[in-house]
Amino acid sequence: MMPQSLAQIYLHLVFSTKDRQPFLHGAIERSRMHSYLVGTCQNLGCPSIIVGGVKDHIHVLCRFGRSISVSDLIRELKRESSKWFKDEFPLMQEFYWQSGYGAFSVSASQLELVTEYIRRQEEHHRKVSFQDEFRMLLKKHGLEWDERYVWD
Repeated sequence: MMPQSLAQIYLHLVFSTKDRQPFLHGAIERSRMHSYLVGTCQNLGCPSIIVGGVKDHIHVLCRFGRSISVSDLIRELKRESSKWFKDEFPLMQEFYWQSGYGAFSVSASQLELVTEYIRRQEEHHRKVSFQDEFRMLLKKHGLEWDERYVWD
């Protein structure tokens, strides 16, 4: 009999554009970025459940693969998508992602709730800024942060 190594870990990743610039303000740019990130997640062995967001930030809900670290996953998502975005939209050469990120564990029982939360980002951000949303996620997950270093 062959030993098995099994894992089922879900991650909710959140990161913004540099200085929260509204680079993803157009529906076309935003939709294509989301689609590109879906493909990149798949290529990195971390299939996405949903990718969403608004003009200045992204949410990715994915199944975490067994052969990559969280920091490597996010670094590659940002690197690949930034290069692609600048190639695809030549007028967006100033596009960058922020240096930091949030990575939060999601229990299987909460997948539908988080999926719906990401699906409703546009509605949500009519009332709540990215900064307030991010602070709420940090609090919800029991993380401490320093305001001087969390925003770039």
